[in-house]
Amino acid sequence: MQFASAASPELVGSQGRTIIADAVVAKIAGIATREISGVFDVGGGTARVVGALRDRIPGARVNHGQGVAVEVGEKQAAIDIGIVAEYGVALHELAAGIRRNVIAAVERMTGLEVTEVNITVYDVVLFDENAATGETDTRPRVQ
Repeated sequence: MQFASAASPELVGSQGRTIIADAVVAKIAGIATREISGVFDVGGGTARVVGALRDRIPGARVNHGQGVAVEVGEKQAAIDIGIVAEYGVALHELAAGIRRNVIAAVERMTGLEVTEVNITVYDVVLFDENAATGETDTRPRVQ
């Protein structure tokens, strides 16, 4: 899928070129993804486990690029994002919102043309009353 180019011609010019690292684009895309309401977390199973362990270490920094894979060329970038959505959110609308926000942020901040943003929904989180309050039902299940 091709999007309208907002890429800046100044990335490669007569006075030199600007190289933007994959990690920079991944971080921008990860932050832009987390800004969208309905995204519970970014990343698949393994990335989320590693992120949860990192969160328990005092002073550890959040990895904003978690769950984001990118391919960056001289003028273009392609982005793959894995998410966990909140239950009840229309997933196709969530993906479209993420895609718009990521493209806008990456193109505005880097000057790269974003050629595609692929989104994988790994899970849906269901919030129930017991999980929200931290209480568990201790009654026996059978009598």
